[in-house]
Amino acid sequence: MSNRVLIIDDDKELCALIEKCVAKQNLETDIAYTGNAGLEKMANQSDAYCLVILDVMLPGINGFEVLSELRRNSTVPVLMLTAKGSETDKVTGLRLGADDYLTKPFGINELMARMESLIRRYTTFNQPAPADILSFENMVIDKDNRTVCINTKSVELTGKEFDLLVFLASNKGRVFTKKQIYMRVWEDEYAFDDNNIMSFVSKLRKKIEPDAEHPFYILTVHGVGYRFNKEA
Repeated sequence: MSNRVLIIDDDKELCALIEKCVAKQNLETDIAYTGNAGLEKMANQSDAYCLVILDVMLPGINGFEVLSELRRNSTVPVLMLTAKGSETDKVTGLRLGADDYLTKPFGINELMARMESLIRRYTTFNQPAPADILSFENMVIDKDNRTVCINTKSVELTGKEFDLLVFLASNKGRVFTKKQIYMRVWEDEYAFDDNNIMSFVSKLRKKIEPDAEHPFYILTVHGVGYRFNKEA
């Protein structure tokens, strides 16, 4: 697992301060002062980072555009920084795939706590498993044999239902928009058909949830998308 953090912010003094915080956690730092420079570093070292700290207000392309491009091929956690405190900006960032949001000015202790939480969660989720088995409360998913058992009983899923379940379960606790789910599970350009995703989630819930009306495994994040219950 990488021990590098990428900072994308045009405020050089703030970058230097964040770099010191990163160093205290025994992590290394790369800095980009523009969105394009940050994307270049990600393209050249796609697996090199355990966290990206991304400012919204950047010269050239803004942080939202950087995040949207980054999420095309990377699941690295992103902590967004902004001088704005509006709910709209936060929702926009979350919908595009940000993992957390911090409004300037912020305290260093809060920054470090959020960094630690995101890195710890990402590191945990990306530990190599001894086998392609995902185990949760009352549920076992065998990715190799494409089987799902709940309370030791086999559950019959269609191919896409299984792929959808594996994708969400493999990213336990992480929120995904319907667009992100479509592009990752269907591996195709998004057709702006939210109803299709909602239909698949509904059918899947009826097969795996103890109570489909009050889901335990696949949770709805209103206004954003879905996530697999981190408590499962």
